[in-house]
Amino acid sequence: MSHTIAVIAYEGISAFHLSVPCVVFGDDLLKLGVPRYNVVLCAEKPGPIPTMSDFDIAIRRDLTALESAHTVIMPAWRDTTQPPSDALLTALRAAHARGCRVVGLCLGSFVLAEAGLLDGRKASTHWAWAEEFKAAYPRVKLDQKALYVEDGNILTSAGTAAAIDCCLHLVRRDHGAEIANRVARRLVVAPHRHGGQAQYIEKPLPQSDGRDPLSTTLAWTLEHLDESHCLESLAARARMSVRSFTRHFRKKTGTTLTQWLLNHRLQRAQRLLETGNCSIDVVAETAGFSSTVTFRQHFTQAFSIAPAAYRKQFQSRLPS
Repeated sequence: MSHTIAVIAYEGISAFHLSVPCVVFGDDLLKLGVPRYNVVLCAEKPGPIPTMSDFDIAIRRDLTALESAHTVIMPAWRDTTQPPSDALLTALRAAHARGCRVVGLCLGSFVLAEAGLLDGRKASTHWAWAEEFKAAYPRVKLDQKALYVEDGNILTSAGTAAAIDCCLHLVRRDHGAEIANRVARRLVVAPHRHGGQAQYIEKPLPQSDGRDPLSTTLAWTLEHLDESHCLESLAARARMSVRSFTRHFRKKTGTTLTQWLLNHRLQRAQRLLETGNCSIDVVAETAGFSSTVTFRQHFTQAFSIAPAAYRKQFQSRLPS
Protein backbone atom coordinates (compact mmCIF):
# COMPACT_ATOMS: atom_id res chain seq x y z
CA MET A 1 0.00 0.00 0.00
CA SER A 2 1.38 3.42 -0.96
CA HIS A 3 2.13 6.05 1.64
CA THR A 4 -0.48 8.84 1.44
CA ILE A 5 0.62 12.39 2.19
CA ALA A 6 -2.11 14.98 2.72
CA VAL A 7 -1.01 18.58 2.13
CA ILE A 8 -3.33 21.24 3.54
CA ALA A 9 -4.10 24.32 1.45
CA TYR A 10 -5.85 27.51 2.59
CA GLU A 11 -6.78 30.93 1.24
CA GLY A 12 -3.69 33.09 0.78
CA ILE A 13 -1.22 30.20 0.80
CA SER A 14 2.27 30.72 -0.58
CA ALA A 15 2.56 28.88 -3.88
CA PHE A 16 6.18 28.03 -3.03
CA HIS A 17 5.37 26.43 0.31
CA LEU A 18 2.53 24.45 -1.25
CA SER A 19 4.76 23.26 -4.08
CA VAL A 20 7.67 22.04 -1.90
CA PRO A 21 6.02 18.85 -0.58
CA CYS A 22 4.31 18.32 -3.94
CA VAL A 23 7.65 18.43 -5.77
CA VAL A 24 9.70 16.39 -3.27
CA PHE A 25 7.10 13.69 -2.65
CA GLY A 26 5.69 13.83 -6.17
CA ASP A 27 8.96 12.56 -7.63
CA ASP A 28 8.52 9.31 -9.54
CA LEU A 29 10.30 7.09 -7.03
CA LEU A 30 9.43 4.02 -9.07
CA LYS A 31 12.33 5.01 -11.32
CA LEU A 32 14.54 4.75 -8.24
CA GLY A 33 13.16 1.36 -7.29
CA VAL A 34 10.79 2.31 -4.44
CA PRO A 35 7.01 2.95 -4.28
CA ARG A 36 5.70 6.41 -5.09
CA TYR A 37 4.03 8.55 -2.47
CA ASN A 38 0.35 9.30 -2.98
CA VAL A 39 0.15 13.09 -2.57
CA VAL A 40 -3.29 14.65 -2.10
CA LEU A 41 -4.19 18.31 -1.62
CA CYS A 42 -7.06 19.23 0.66
CA ALA A 43 -8.65 22.28 2.24
CA GLU A 44 -11.33 23.12 4.76
CA LYS A 45 -13.54 24.25 1.88
CA PRO A 46 -12.73 22.60 -1.48
CA GLY A 47 -12.93 24.68 -4.64
CA PRO A 48 -10.85 27.55 -6.06
CA ILE A 49 -8.31 28.61 -3.43
CA PRO A 50 -6.64 31.99 -3.99
CA THR A 51 -2.87 32.04 -3.40
CA MET A 52 -0.75 35.01 -2.37
CA SER A 53 0.64 35.05 -5.93
CA ASP A 54 -2.57 36.31 -7.60
CA PHE A 55 -3.75 33.01 -9.04
CA ASP A 56 -6.13 30.32 -7.81
CA ILE A 57 -5.62 26.60 -7.38
CA ALA A 58 -8.42 24.04 -7.59
CA ILE A 59 -8.72 21.83 -4.50
CA ARG A 60 -11.05 18.83 -4.80
CA ARG A 61 -10.81 17.30 -1.31
CA ASP A 62 -11.83 18.52 2.14
CA LEU A 63 -10.18 17.81 5.50
CA THR A 64 -11.59 14.28 5.62
CA ALA A 65 -8.55 13.44 3.47
CA LEU A 66 -6.55 13.55 6.70
CA GLU A 67 -8.44 10.51 7.99
CA SER A 68 -6.70 8.14 5.56
CA ALA A 69 -3.31 9.90 5.36
CA HIS A 70 -0.09 8.49 6.79
CA THR A 71 1.58 11.92 6.82
CA VAL A 72 -0.13 15.31 7.13
CA ILE A 73 1.71 18.48 6.12
CA MET A 74 0.76 22.00 7.17
CA PRO A 75 2.76 24.21 4.77
CA ALA A 76 3.38 27.61 6.41
CA TRP A 77 0.46 29.84 7.47
CA ARG A 78 -0.83 33.07 6.03
CA ASP A 79 -0.70 35.24 9.18
CA THR A 80 0.54 34.39 12.65
CA THR A 81 -1.97 36.84 14.15
CA GLN A 82 -4.89 35.04 12.50
CA PRO A 83 -5.82 31.88 14.42
CA PRO A 84 -6.59 28.70 12.48
CA SER A 85 -10.19 27.53 12.42
CA ASP A 86 -11.51 25.05 14.97
CA ALA A 87 -12.21 22.61 12.13
CA LEU A 88 -8.57 22.63 11.02
CA LEU A 89 -7.24 22.28 14.56
CA THR A 90 -9.65 19.43 15.30
CA ALA A 91 -8.63 17.60 12.12
CA LEU A 92 -4.93 17.92 13.00
CA ARG A 93 -5.48 16.67 16.54
CA ALA A 94 -7.47 13.69 15.27
CA ALA A 95 -4.77 12.80 12.73
CA HIS A 96 -2.08 12.91 15.40
CA ALA A 97 -4.19 10.95 17.87
CA ARG A 98 -4.44 8.00 15.48
CA GLY A 99 -0.66 7.93 15.00
CA CYS A 100 -0.32 9.96 11.80
CA ARG A 101 2.99 11.73 11.15
CA VAL A 102 2.37 15.48 11.30
CA VAL A 103 4.63 18.12 9.74
CA GLY A 104 4.59 21.92 10.08
CA LEU A 105 6.70 23.72 7.50
CA CYS A 106 7.88 27.25 8.34
CA LEU A 107 4.97 29.10 9.99
CA GLY A 108 2.99 25.88 9.88
CA SER A 109 4.58 25.27 13.28
CA PHE A 110 2.30 28.02 14.63
CA VAL A 111 -0.72 25.97 13.56
CA LEU A 112 0.60 22.79 15.18
CA ALA A 113 1.40 24.72 18.34
CA GLU A 114 -2.09 26.25 18.38
CA ALA A 115 -3.49 22.71 18.16
CA GLY A 116 -1.45 21.81 21.24
CA LEU A 117 0.58 19.20 19.37
CA LEU A 118 3.94 20.79 20.22
CA ASP A 119 3.47 21.19 23.97
CA GLY A 120 6.55 19.84 25.73
CA ARG A 121 8.24 19.07 22.40
CA LYS A 122 11.18 20.54 20.53
CA ALA A 123 10.26 22.55 17.45
CA SER A 124 11.55 24.96 14.83
CA THR A 125 10.08 27.85 12.86
CA HIS A 126 11.18 30.79 10.71
CA TRP A 127 13.81 32.80 12.61
CA ALA A 128 12.01 36.11 11.96
CA TRP A 129 9.00 34.92 13.98
CA ALA A 130 10.94 33.10 16.71
CA GLU A 131 10.36 35.64 19.47
CA GLU A 132 6.65 35.83 18.64
CA PHE A 133 6.44 32.05 18.71
CA LYS A 134 8.17 31.78 22.09
CA ALA A 135 5.85 34.40 23.59
CA ALA A 136 2.73 32.72 22.24
CA TYR A 137 3.70 29.13 23.02
CA PRO A 138 5.97 29.03 26.08
CA ARG A 139 5.40 25.28 26.57
CA VAL A 140 7.16 24.51 23.27
CA LYS A 141 10.95 24.04 23.29
CA LEU A 142 11.87 26.21 20.31
CA ASP A 143 15.23 25.56 18.67
CA GLN A 144 15.99 28.78 16.83
CA LYS A 145 19.12 27.42 15.11
CA ALA A 146 17.67 24.23 13.65
CA LEU A 147 16.80 23.87 9.98
CA TYR A 148 14.19 21.40 11.14
CA VAL A 149 13.39 19.35 14.23
CA GLU A 150 12.01 15.84 14.58
CA ASP A 151 10.39 15.02 17.90
CA GLY A 152 8.60 11.70 17.81
CA ASN A 153 6.21 11.67 14.86
CA ILE A 154 6.00 15.46 14.65
CA LEU A 155 8.39 17.51 12.51
CA THR A 156 8.73 21.27 12.12
CA SER A 157 11.02 23.31 9.90
CA ALA A 158 12.50 26.75 9.63
CA GLY A 159 11.54 29.02 6.75
CA THR A 160 11.63 28.81 2.99
CA ALA A 161 14.37 26.44 1.74
CA ALA A 162 14.44 24.59 5.07
CA ALA A 163 11.08 23.12 4.04
CA ILE A 164 12.93 21.25 1.29
CA ASP A 165 15.48 19.98 3.83
CA CYS A 166 12.68 18.74 6.05
CA CYS A 167 10.85 16.96 3.22
CA LEU A 168 14.07 15.30 2.05
CA HIS A 169 14.63 14.14 5.62
CA LEU A 170 11.25 12.38 5.50
CA VAL A 171 12.27 10.63 2.29
CA ARG A 172 15.50 9.64 4.05
CA ARG A 173 13.53 8.26 7.00
CA ASP A 174 11.22 6.29 4.73
CA HIS A 175 13.63 5.02 2.07
CA GLY A 176 17.21 5.62 3.24
CA ALA A 177 19.98 8.09 2.53
CA GLU A 178 20.80 6.90 -0.99
CA ILE A 179 17.23 7.37 -2.29
CA ALA A 180 16.99 10.78 -0.60
CA ASN A 181 20.30 11.82 -2.14
CA ARG A 182 19.10 10.77 -5.58
CA VAL A 183 15.89 12.78 -5.16
CA ALA A 184 17.97 15.78 -4.04
CA ARG A 185 20.23 15.49 -7.08
CA ARG A 186 17.21 15.39 -9.38
CA LEU A 187 15.94 18.55 -7.68
CA VAL A 188 19.45 20.10 -7.94
CA VAL A 189 19.61 20.83 -4.22
CA ALA A 190 22.18 19.89 -1.59
CA PRO A 191 21.32 16.64 0.19
CA HIS A 192 23.59 17.34 3.15
CA ARG A 193 21.72 19.89 5.27
CA HIS A 194 19.81 17.52 7.50
CA GLY A 195 18.97 16.79 11.09
CA GLY A 196 17.95 13.66 12.89
CA GLN A 197 16.34 12.34 16.04
CA ALA A 198 19.14 13.97 18.02
CA GLN A 199 18.93 17.20 16.05
CA TYR A 200 22.06 18.53 14.43
CA ILE A 201 22.54 21.07 11.69
CA GLU A 202 24.92 20.52 8.85
CA LYS A 203 25.77 23.30 6.46
CA PRO A 204 27.01 22.38 2.98
CA LEU A 205 30.52 23.54 2.27
CA PRO A 206 30.98 26.40 -0.17
CA GLN A 207 32.84 25.47 -3.33
CA SER A 208 36.53 26.07 -2.89
CA ASP A 209 38.31 28.06 -5.57
CA GLY A 210 41.71 26.97 -4.27
CA ARG A 211 42.33 30.23 -2.44
CA ASP A 212 40.41 29.34 0.72
CA PRO A 213 42.69 27.11 2.82
CA LEU A 214 39.89 26.13 5.21
CA SER A 215 37.53 24.93 2.47
CA THR A 216 40.42 23.11 0.79
CA THR A 217 41.32 21.42 4.07
CA LEU A 218 37.74 20.35 4.76
CA ALA A 219 37.36 18.99 1.24
CA TRP A 220 40.56 16.98 1.78
CA THR A 221 39.24 15.74 5.12
CA LEU A 222 36.07 14.42 3.49
CA GLU A 223 38.23 12.40 1.11
CA HIS A 224 40.16 10.95 4.07
CA LEU A 225 37.41 10.26 6.60
CA ASP A 226 38.91 6.85 7.33
CA GLU A 227 41.94 8.56 8.87
CA SER A 228 42.24 10.09 12.33
CA HIS A 229 41.81 13.88 12.51
CA CYS A 230 42.11 16.50 15.22
CA LEU A 231 42.07 20.27 15.51
CA GLU A 232 45.85 20.49 15.65
CA SER A 233 46.51 18.43 12.52
CA LEU A 234 43.82 20.12 10.40
CA ALA A 235 44.82 23.58 11.59
CA ALA A 236 48.40 22.81 10.55
CA ARG A 237 47.20 21.60 7.13
CA ALA A 238 45.24 24.84 6.70
CA ARG A 239 48.30 26.80 7.92
CA MET A 240 46.26 28.41 10.68
CA SER A 241 46.54 28.56 14.44
CA VAL A 242 44.21 26.23 16.34
CA ARG A 243 42.31 29.23 17.70
CA SER A 244 41.86 30.81 14.28
CA PHE A 245 40.93 27.47 12.69
CA THR A 246 38.34 26.78 15.37
CA ARG A 247 36.75 30.21 14.96
CA HIS A 248 36.60 30.06 11.15
CA PHE A 249 35.46 26.43 11.21
CA ARG A 250 32.53 27.27 13.48
CA LYS A 251 31.58 30.22 11.29
CA LYS A 252 31.67 28.13 8.11
CA THR A 253 29.99 24.95 9.34
CA GLY A 254 27.91 26.08 12.32
CA THR A 255 29.17 23.22 14.49
CA THR A 256 32.27 21.73 16.13
CA LEU A 257 34.89 19.66 14.34
CA THR A 258 33.95 16.59 16.39
CA GLN A 259 30.27 16.83 15.44
CA TRP A 260 31.06 17.66 11.81
CA LEU A 261 33.27 14.61 11.47
CA LEU A 262 30.67 12.41 13.17
CA ASN A 263 27.88 13.65 10.87
CA HIS A 264 29.88 12.95 7.72
CA ARG A 265 31.11 9.58 8.97
CA LEU A 266 27.54 8.56 9.71
CA GLN A 267 26.52 9.65 6.21
CA ARG A 268 29.31 7.58 4.68
CA ALA A 269 28.26 4.60 6.81
CA GLN A 270 24.67 4.96 5.60
CA ARG A 271 25.77 4.88 1.98
CA LEU A 272 28.04 1.88 2.58
CA LEU A 273 25.30 -0.05 4.35
CA GLU A 274 22.78 0.70 1.60
CA THR A 275 24.96 0.15 -1.44
CA GLY A 276 27.64 -2.37 -0.41
CA ASN A 277 28.04 -5.84 1.03
CA CYS A 278 31.11 -5.35 3.21
CA SER A 279 30.98 -6.37 6.85
CA ILE A 280 29.95 -4.03 9.66
CA ASP A 281 33.58 -4.02 10.80
CA VAL A 282 34.72 -2.79 7.38
CA VAL A 283 31.95 -0.15 7.28
CA ALA A 284 33.11 1.16 10.66
CA GLU A 285 36.75 1.29 9.55
CA THR A 286 36.01 2.86 6.15
CA ALA A 287 33.80 5.53 7.70
CA GLY A 288 36.57 6.42 10.13
CA PHE A 289 35.25 5.14 13.46
CA SER A 290 37.82 4.04 16.03
CA SER A 291 36.07 0.73 16.63
CA THR A 292 33.01 -1.25 15.58
CA VAL A 293 31.56 -0.85 19.06
CA THR A 294 31.87 2.95 18.85
CA PHE A 295 30.34 2.90 15.37
CA ARG A 296 27.32 0.87 16.52
CA GLN A 297 26.78 3.19 19.49
CA HIS A 298 26.87 6.39 17.42
CA PHE A 299 24.81 4.95 14.56
CA THR A 300 22.10 3.59 16.85
CA GLN A 301 21.95 6.83 18.80
CA ALA A 302 21.63 8.94 15.63
CA PHE A 303 19.14 6.82 13.70
CA SER A 304 17.41 4.75 16.39
CA ILE A 305 18.30 1.54 14.56
CA ALA A 306 21.33 -0.76 14.61
CA PRO A 307 23.60 -0.80 11.51
CA ALA A 308 22.73 -4.39 10.57
CA ALA A 309 19.00 -3.71 10.87
CA TYR A 310 19.42 -0.50 8.86
CA ARG A 311 21.12 -2.45 6.05
CA LYS A 312 18.34 -5.03 6.04
CA GLN A 313 15.67 -2.32 5.99
CA PHE A 314 17.05 -0.14 3.19
CA GLN A 315 19.46 -2.13 1.03
CA SER A 316 16.77 -4.09 -0.82
CA ARG A 317 15.01 -0.87 -1.83
CA LEU A 318 17.73 0.30 -4.19
CA PRO A 319 17.49 -0.48 -7.88
CA SER A 320 20.20 -2.75 -9.23
